[in-house]
Amino acid sequence: MTQNMPTGWTRRGVLGSALAIPAAGLASRAVASTSPRHPVPAVRGADISFTLQLERAGVQFRHRGRTAPIERILRSAGANWVRLRVWTDPPAGYSTLESAVLLGRRAKRAGLKVLLDLHYSDFWADPAHQTAPAAWQGQDLTQLGETVRDYTRHCVETMASAGAPVDMVQVGNEITAGMLWPLGQIYATETPNWDGFVSLLKAGITGVRSARVHRRPAVMVHIDRGGDNGGARWFYDHVLERGVEFDHIGLSYYPFWHGPLDALQANLIDLAGAYSKPLTVVETAYPWTLENGDDLENHIDVMSELPDADMWPPTPAGQAAYFRALRAVFAQVPDGLGRGFFTWEPEWVPGVGWAPGEGNPNDNLTLFDFGGRALPALDVAYTPARRPGSV
Repeated sequence: MTQNMPTGWTRRGVLGSALAIPAAGLASRAVASTSPRHPVPAVRGADISFTLQLERAGVQFRHRGRTAPIERILRSAGANWVRLRVWTDPPAGYSTLESAVLLGRRAKRAGLKVLLDLHYSDFWADPAHQTAPAAWQGQDLTQLGETVRDYTRHCVETMASAGAPVDMVQVGNEITAGMLWPLGQIYATETPNWDGFVSLLKAGITGVRSARVHRRPAVMVHIDRGGDNGGARWFYDHVLERGVEFDHIGLSYYPFWHGPLDALQANLIDLAGAYSKPLTVVETAYPWTLENGDDLENHIDVMSELPDADMWPPTPAGQAAYFRALRAVFAQVPDGLGRGFFTWEPEWVPGVGWAPGEGNPNDNLTLFDFGGRALPALDVAYTPARRPGSV
């Protein structure tokens, strides 16, 4: 999840490269249709990486009057994927390969596919934070590439051998400004370091594709430029020019950071035409309230931070309307390349902090209220077929 922007970046573009978004046919109101004829997104997923910590804290989830594990609730609502985060050596209790194995097994038993999100960092990795794991520091570029390759292969093989084979692997998380800093940092100096970054990215992809598993996972390359076509084209043009071979494009899109929904739609349409690769929004969320569930200030707490608050107010009904409109966006992407989306940590209700001893800045962006009861948006986001009278 994006928290800060690296030096030299803006939320609308990369080093002044943002492109104008055409207005005709792309207004937010045009994509907010509630017509049942819209095709259902093929990917309807959720990142549930905090689940084990929440369960240890005593959190329970309720949906349609029943208490159940989060993966069962998601599946019953119509979800078909989960995304699981892996840090290399995080604080005790946080997302590790071992926790991904446990959640991956549960997801598979529930009939869900698994996207493995490798951060290649001991803790949070995003466009402003891509610190190489402490145990990997001091290696030169060649050594680090070998470490990345072997680590990636180990993660994929471990998941498979433990009964949680992954269907897709994210090689890095929001790697818009590179990964494994400083050797893989793109914008450390005035001269971008694409070659160092790309060598590490290729090493991770090689690790996925050399894993000894029954079915090889697809490879995703993920950045945070959901509403920024210029920034997205800048990044993917550069990596493809350098021979990076991957299967899926992943984007983060939060309207309060990345602009209105029509900017996302314009970006997806352009990227589909430019690269002919499947496109998935692997992180999105929208507030159901501006209230706070704990004592840490939330990321979003004022109406002015929402670009389309007149259409989708921060209420349970407004949140449901946002997801209805988001689903409609993917139907506009040509050639079926708009695959769908993952909500980011829809289960992260109060009880677990973003770091030890801290609170939760996202507790009003969940698909459950502060007490763990499902909100209307849960069924709107995931339902595989629209039912007459559904929210």
